[in-house]
Amino acid sequence: MTMIFGVPVAVFMGQLMLGLINGAFYALLSLGLAVIFGLLKIVNFAHGAMYMLGAFATLLGMQYLGIGYWAALLLAPLVVGALGMVIERLLLRRIGHLDHLYGLLLTFGLALIFEGSLVNVFGVSGARYPTPEALQGGLQLGFMFLPTYRAWVLVAALVVCLGTWYVIERTRLGAYLRAGTENPALMQAFGVNVPQLITLTYGFGVALAAFAGVLAAPLYPVSPTMGSNLLIVVFAVVVIGGMGSILGAVLTGLGMGLIEGLTKVYYPEAANTVIFLVMILVLMLRPAGLFGKEA
Repeated sequence: MTMIFGVPVAVFMGQLMLGLINGAFYALLSLGLAVIFGLLKIVNFAHGAMYMLGAFATLLGMQYLGIGYWAALLLAPLVVGALGMVIERLLLRRIGHLDHLYGLLLTFGLALIFEGSLVNVFGVSGARYPTPEALQGGLQLGFMFLPTYRAWVLVAALVVCLGTWYVIERTRLGAYLRAGTENPALMQAFGVNVPQLITLTYGFGVALAAFAGVLAAPLYPVSPTMGSNLLIVVFAVVVIGGMGSILGAVLTGLGMGLIEGLTKVYYPEAANTVIFLVMILVLMLRPAGLFGKEA
């Protein structure tokens, strides 16, 4: 039997793949947080709830409206993104001139409301969403079996993450977004509707979380607490990558997923804490994060 550092190659590669899948979710969720904080300076503690709402929209859409998985990939992020725009327009905009702490407390309260409301209706036990028929089965790679759906999740997450990075960092729209948040008065003078731009940006950030929720529905039990269980880890990933760094969020999310997966192979007891240990180390050596800019 072929071994890698004392571990069978099938076990090693299997955990590596699981780490990459987790890393894809970390990357998507931390990307949304980085977009919202980097462009709007909002610490969005409701992000985990938006991820959970995306998964619930997928599940309930199938159960009550007959909406399939592929339609949910588009509709759930649109619905949750629209909810995010309402939240920004009616609530966050009113405290935008105050300290960031107020936004954090407001979004934290919203997360508790969303989670508590769904717990009262559906309970805390998770429900299963079936894997789409087109993505069932898997590929036999010789050294491991790769489920088709997990491969799809990884590819879809990478495409969305890299596409978002390209739009924000390499296009005129991204330039407008950055300029509108750094110097809104100047952009207003040029005829750009900055408040609308901010609303759309927040909606897009939470839509990314909902998209991750749709991808997660066939993999993990859909429950009201699924977002809160993941949020703290995702915030740690954002801190490691650098608050507001788009590329840092993507690369760090994937990297932390791999590190977590390898830790499960060699020292399983530390798998749940290794990301926080890395965060502490990074904050000691580079407080702005690996990809963040020093103030």
